[in-house]
Amino acid sequence: MGVIHSSPLSLSPFTTSIRITGSSVFPYTSKAIPERVINSPFNHTNNICLTNLLKPTKKFGSFSHFSHNSTRLGSKTVPFKCFGKVREMETQEGIFQNTLIDFHGIDEELIQKMVYDALVWCSLHGLVVGDKSVQRSGKVPGVGLVHAPFALLPMAFPEIHWNLACEVAPIFNELIDRVSLDGKFLQEALSRTKKVDAFTSGLLDIHSKMLEINKKEEIRLGLHRSDYMLDEKTKLLLQIELNTISSSFAGLSCRVSELHRSLLNSYGEHIGLDPRRIPGNASVDKFAEALAKAWTEYNRPRALVMVVVQPEERNMYDQHWLCAELKDRYPFNLLYKIDEEGEILPDGTLLVGGQEISVVYFRAGYAPTDYPSEAEWRARLLMEQSSAVKCPSISYQLAGTKKIQQELAKPNMLERFLDNKEDIAKLRKCFAGLWSLEDSDIIKKAIERPELFVMKPQREGGGNNIYNDDVRTNLVRLQKEGTQEDAAYILMQRIFPAVSLTFLVREGICHKDHAVSELGVYGAYLRNKEKVIVNEQCGYLVRTKVSSSNEGGVAAGFAVLDSIYLN
Repeated sequence: MGVIHSSPLSLSPFTTSIRITGSSVFPYTSKAIPERVINSPFNHTNNICLTNLLKPTKKFGSFSHFSHNSTRLGSKTVPFKCFGKVREMETQEGIFQNTLIDFHGIDEELIQKMVYDALVWCSLHGLVVGDKSVQRSGKVPGVGLVHAPFALLPMAFPEIHWNLACEVAPIFNELIDRVSLDGKFLQEALSRTKKVDAFTSGLLDIHSKMLEINKKEEIRLGLHRSDYMLDEKTKLLLQIELNTISSSFAGLSCRVSELHRSLLNSYGEHIGLDPRRIPGNASVDKFAEALAKAWTEYNRPRALVMVVVQPEERNMYDQHWLCAELKDRYPFNLLYKIDEEGEILPDGTLLVGGQEISVVYFRAGYAPTDYPSEAEWRARLLMEQSSAVKCPSISYQLAGTKKIQQELAKPNMLERFLDNKEDIAKLRKCFAGLWSLEDSDIIKKAIERPELFVMKPQREGGGNNIYNDDVRTNLVRLQKEGTQEDAAYILMQRIFPAVSLTFLVREGICHKDHAVSELGVYGAYLRNKEKVIVNEQCGYLVRTKVSSSNEGGVAAGFAVLDSIYLN
């Protein structure tokens, strides 16, 4: 199985063809830029195609929901190149409820050695991202690399909650699949949102067309990630959201776990930590395996797997790790340019460059800015009409929206899709409070105590949520205007996780600050008609950020990649 690196999918003026070009956006431009293309056999002669699609919009590693229970406690930074001291900051009593070690007593020189070793490790083992200060770093592999932001030590996490998150992953996978099959439910639940949200409306229109032609996705592949925070007051592991499209960091999250294990192998005795307490993380292996099995189910030896990515992506190495995993398992050949037209055949076969596409894996297409014109929508429709396996299909993507998450939290709603009462109880235990803005009682409470709620639009990628006084301001505005714009949002209980002191490393500089963490658990699901081929938990992602911020992920300078240490 091989890999094709090319440029954006672009639709020709005819809805029966797709064009792959070097332009950054649709439609086709003659200014094509040749990019690296790799073809390789998997078992026989199938390949993987990594294709750029549309504009980069998703914030790298951003949090979709964020809460804290502390005021801003000024952070300290240590430029490692100067071997500066890691100085103490002013603290509040009782704030270190989740601290792994005694940061007050740890040897300063030891920290400096660990930071140095960690930076070397990142450079040697591909824990890297594109440097935003280098113009071409998101377009050309190998140009402008910098280590991915990371926590120096793993986050302490209760083993009982870790086990629960792993246990419910296959149940959530099954839930998404069953919800995706109920077209009437998806259309009705999102009907009000459709009237006020053009992006959701576009997705629903494609979904409606698939229902009209009775399009069946017999082979269904989902690569998901369910994100959680551990609420300090209730001691419950509460779900923030379930991602069904572009579940990123499967590649780099594995590297972070390995980094922490390496550091503890060297320094664990000095700081009292056992590297064996860091769980294994095989997310990239499992994602690659699921894609390979989806190709197998498609059962056309020469067909390609196409990974749709953004044309400018500084997180490209997370995606390249997935491709490298496939390359390591199976031999492949190289091709360095692709500028071919594609088409959909009468039987639904999708061809790109004259080669059949078996699986389309989306790492783009989840935000309005990914569809700046009707050409992008026509391209998405064309792929949905094809017989290729979509990851996700349009129905899987809709099943992962915030509104559907809120609908599933209603009483007796899970029973519509799941039969096992124990499974239903486990999922409900993970649900935070979720409400429609049609609920007048909860709106009143949110206006009175806005700090206890998060207002969420139907968006992915982070940076979209509304917090604190802005919740009150927007709710009051919506009430006065009396429009249906309220259907574009849901309200969610704000989660207050424990705060701990940690070391955050970004661009070679060590920051000592108070932070909170978010755990994401990956899941893979593959089904062919009535046969479930894959349904499993497959690794995890931890993102840690300063406790004083609501949102603003890794790219914005706050969050870093992390792993967990079971206690």
